[in-house]
Amino acid sequence: MNKPLLATLAALVITGAGMAPAAAATMTQKTATATKSTAPTLKAVNFAGTVSLSNCSGSVIRFPASADSDPALVMTNGHCLETGFPEPGEVIVDQSSSRTFGLLNASATRVGTLRASKVAYSTMTDTDVTIYQLTTTYAQIKSTYGISALTLQDTHPTAGTAITVVSGYWKRTYACNIDGFVYRLKEGDWTWKDSVRYTSACQTIGGTSGSPVIDNATGKVVAVNNTGNEDGERCTENNPCEVDASGNVTVRQGINYAEETYNIPGCFTTGNKLNLSASGCTLPKP
Repeated sequence: MNKPLLATLAALVITGAGMAPAAAATMTQKTATATKSTAPTLKAVNFAGTVSLSNCSGSVIRFPASADSDPALVMTNGHCLETGFPEPGEVIVDQSSSRTFGLLNASATRVGTLRASKVAYSTMTDTDVTIYQLTTTYAQIKSTYGISALTLQDTHPTAGTAITVVSGYWKRTYACNIDGFVYRLKEGDWTWKDSVRYTSACQTIGGTSGSPVIDNATGKVVAVNNTGNEDGERCTENNPCEVDASGNVTVRQGINYAEETYNIPGCFTTGNKLNLSASGCTLPKP
């Protein structure tokens, strides 16, 4: 995983070297590489609606059918959950939470603090996502801060799409394209389905976990950033491997990944209420 920041720093102290997300010099170097990529300009993408967590990144999201009066939602990774990584096969719903999030405006200035009322959904099975329900509505956030939520695209993303990974934690962006899709992405005990593989320009780092992956052309969220192969190891933590439908394993050192989000809107109904029994909902169930 693109480890939560505290885990990254702890790993650096223990090992004394090596981990790409840990070193500030490496971070600066990688950011420069990303911003100098030949991907299309970022003029349609900014930080408005993204959030910083204590150790990860995230975004205020809405679905195509969400109403302004609905309680707002924040999306990040399953492995950013404050109570620890969900176990393989574990799905958490309606868990009490009072976690806070720093809300950013277009220029990456923190303009306010949002608070969760609960974890609506969290898992690291098939995907890597946590969705928090907030104590405020979209209309209240818009009225107070002048900021709108990011909309989740409800159709499958397309290979070749120009994208931007927007990190509220680091207040940095990473520009590249969708290189393709991975049948199964395996990391340690966890397996994710139909993951997004970035082209090499998106060198995401620790603390970018949970960042929204935004389609430059539409401004909609198509995935949530979550991991990358740091050391070239095979299917270990922080070194995911690709597994095809025939079971063949491919390791791509230095390549990073995200989990698609198009299947999430179909699991939320009127009032942004989670309904895992809804027709067409394919998210894992408890």
